Order: sequence, then structure tokens, then C-alpha cells
Amino acid sequence: MARVTVLGSGAFGLALAIICDNLGNDVTVWSAFKEEIDTIRETGENAAKLPGVKINKTINLTTDISCVKGADMVLLGIPSSFLRSVCEQAAEFMSPDSIVVNTSKGLEADTFKTMSQVAKECFPDNTVAVLTGPSHAEEVGRGIPTTVITACDNYEAAKFIQKTLTTTVFRVYLCDDVMGAEIGGSLKNVIALAAGVCDGLGFGDNTKAALMTRGISEIRRLGIAMGAQEETFAGLSGIGDLIVTCCSMHSRNRRAGILIGKGTSPEEAVRQVGTVEGYVCTKNAYALAKKLKVEMPITQELYGILFEAKPASMALSNLMNRPSTTETEADFLNR
Repeated sequence: MARVTVLGSGAFGLALAIICDNLGNDVTVWSAFKEEIDTIRETGENAAKLPGVKINKTINLTTDISCVKGADMVLLGIPSSFLRSVCEQAAEFMSPDSIVVNTSKGLEADTFKTMSQVAKECFPDNTVAVLTGPSHAEEVGRGIPTTVITACDNYEAAKFIQKTLTTTVFRVYLCDDVMGAEIGGSLKNVIALAAGVCDGLGFGDNTKAALMTRGISEIRRLGIAMGAQEETFAGLSGIGDLIVTCCSMHSRNRRAGILIGKGTSPEEAVRQVGTVEGYVCTKNAYALAKKLKVEMPITQELYGILFEAKPASMALSNLMNRPSTTETEADFLNR
């Protein structure tokens, strides 16, 4: 039996807490919001974030962040914009032997650090891993068969995470490309936002297939520029996560994009949907791509829609009328 602490009582954190608890682990869920914890205690669920999924009564609930002390594994289920501040609060109580598993997806503003890099800065003595892949919390919480990866540079820690989280309906693969896993998981939210815009504009399957395929090319280019392994983007944390996020109504990024495509302002779309990680990540990815001189035309056009009031129809026209070229970056027939 492992002692597991989950920081964050949002949908994915709770879904993972249920998995760990069902496997017989000692599980504690922390939230900064007392009302949220009280509601879960009283009703047995978080209806606002994970409706219809009952939270096991054996899961401990707390607002005391010192609960990380002595944990074998600490799962980070915090939105990317708040990850650093929460980790800084937890740092004084963190045991050096605790394995930290980040599930947040995004790039930190200004520094462009990935979330695991942020966590490592806060917990320099701890092993930090990533858990990512096509895994809507709404389905994980209901026991729908799901496969993900844990990316870590420590094999024994990765095996521990795999053993602690794997069930008959939640399968965890190992990966040694932490950067690739994080870039795939973060940038797919950008492409999913764009996919939603296309849906809102009334376009079809052809358009979305093109967007997703060219989108993974952008993600791969940026990832490689940051030191990732190319093959990672063909796996669960790359194309796998991209598919599920671009195609499902569980995806807040896609839902926000649909509203924008139908004429809602980006700010209002985010307000209506809630946490839309791709909104902030688009701004950060656009700036990072410029800094690294990586060509990312979809991200660039989406940035224009979100932050420069560019009409979505104009952005699509710009993409379709780019100079003709080859699909791959290799010279065509050596020419």
C-alpha cells in the first residue's frame, strides 16, 4: 500500500484519487477551497467538475497542504497558471523521498518552462515525473478503459508510478522523454482550440483531419527544438492526446473554440467554459516559437484570433493560401 497525496480537487485529480483508492492505497486530496472540500464531504461528489462520479468515502479530504509530508507519491492536479504558487506552498512540507507526478499541461508565462520544470525548481530534491495521454477525467472517473504514459528520467520511480496507478481499465506505459511528453500534452490544447474554431465555423471532417495532422507537425517541430525525441509525438502523449482533445465535447479547449468560431469573443468563451489551458498556452507557445525560430503557422493564426481580434475566416484563408510546399521537411526527390 502506498501513501498518495493529490494536490487539487479538480476533475482529473479526483479521478486519479479514485483509481489509487480503489487499489487499496491511502489517499488524501487537498484543495485550497474549503467550500469545495465541504461540498464533496456533504454530497459525495464534485458536481461542478466531475458530475455523477461518486468520490470514495475512504479518500481523505483536507485544506491543509502539510498533507504532502511523508507521501510516497504526490500527484499535481493544479491548473498550470497556479502550479508554481501551490508547489511553493507545499515545498516546506515535502519529503525528499516523495515522487512528484505532474498532470498539469502548459508553459509558464515569460519563462516558457514546462510544468515539470516548474515543479522541479520547487522540489529540487525530489524525482519529478509526468502523467499524460488521452484521458478525459469524465471517463477515467467512470472506469472507461484508458491508456496513458508516465514520463520520467528515473526508471525505478516510473515503475512505481506504473504499479501504483495501473488497473484493469487504466493502463500506464513508461516513457523516458519527459520534454516530448509535456510538449505534446501542452500544445495539443492549442490545436484543439483551433479545431473547435473550425467546428464553430461549420467546417467538416476534412478540415479537422488536416488541422490535426499539420498540428502535430507543429508540435513535433517545437518539441524537437526543445530537445524532445521525434518518436514521442507519434504516441499517446502526442497524436493520442491530440485526437481525444480535438474530437470530444469533454474538451474545454474544443468547446471554447466552437464558441469563438460562432462569433463569441475569446474572453467570453473562456469565461463561459472555465479553465481553457490552450488559451494561455497559445500566447506562450507563439512567443516561444518566435524565440526559437520554429515555424508554427496554425499557432500563429490562432494567436491572431485570440489576442489580435483577427476574424477566424481570415485566419483559415491565411493558412490555406500559404505558399505551396512539400508535406515533409525533407527535399522532394532531392530537389
